[in-house]
Amino acid sequence: MEVGIFDILLLFSSLAISLAVVVPLAGVLVRFRANYNPKSLQLDPEDGPQPHTGPIINSYFGMFKRVYQLERLSGLYKGFMPTFLSTTAVTLVLLLAMDDPKPRHGRYSAPDTGVLGTLFYGILMSLIGLPTVILTYRSTTTPHKLPWLNLMQSLRVLLTPTERRRPWVLYLTPGLLAAEFAHVGYVTLVLGTLRRLLLPALSKPGIPTPSDFPPLRTIIYISVVVVSTVVLTPLEVISTRLAIQRNHALSEHNSVSQEVDGDAEDLPEYSPEEDVIGLRNEEDPYIGIVDCAQRILQEEGLRALYRAWWITMLGGLAAAFT
Repeated sequence: MEVGIFDILLLFSSLAISLAVVVPLAGVLVRFRANYNPKSLQLDPEDGPQPHTGPIINSYFGMFKRVYQLERLSGLYKGFMPTFLSTTAVTLVLLLAMDDPKPRHGRYSAPDTGVLGTLFYGILMSLIGLPTVILTYRSTTTPHKLPWLNLMQSLRVLLTPTERRRPWVLYLTPGLLAAEFAHVGYVTLVLGTLRRLLLPALSKPGIPTPSDFPPLRTIIYISVVVVSTVVLTPLEVISTRLAIQRNHALSEHNSVSQEVDGDAEDLPEYSPEEDVIGLRNEEDPYIGIVDCAQRILQEEGLRALYRAWWITMLGGLAAAFT
């Protein structure tokens, strides 16, 4: 299929409109899940009790309101550039390499190659997209006003010297790949396999007809997708927490020990008087996916692992029938 100038303009216009809507909503979700809100007193290095002074936000819409109040419209579009660049790159690849003018927006959209082929595709896309996910989450949660057109200065703020010298360290972020792979594996092996068994028409070319949705099978599948929120939401919260946890100078005992980095000192902040969200102290990092889950439960409670669960559920239902 030949792609004309009009098709390209239409495609990128549609992309721009989509990002204008999606970026603020996704950015608020990242902040809500990243916000550190311990339920008890914390101890300082001298074991003295210190009350937590960060914001207490208990809902997605409460976080949306707080972001707008403190950072205004520009704050809602933090993380736009890495999202725009990565989405544009994927779109160009689809246009030039796959000759397909319709970009796939789904996280695990893949050619119909069977369960194992889809799993391999999902894992590969996770590996390719991991640096972008990290940069997007960190640019969304940083209090600093990053320059939109100065990539190197932004990288000096978002990445530690260790990460800039050895970019592959991003893949060694404790527990992050495990959380991402667990998410891909569950979506592909459990939900994907079940969809093929119960609603095979959705995996075939063409538009399904009402007869392709037997009531009992459809109800069973929808129920499983809804229940799967119990598994997928904690994985998404954990991935968010681990992605914003920076890797500092390597040492014998702690791969995230601190190093001096003053690259953000000259940049203004969106809200210098009050933090929009609270972030966990990097001097006491999560050391893996299990450790992250346990600490969130111990320090913040079960609700923290299920922040914005309804967004995960709605996303799962939307993806189930596309």
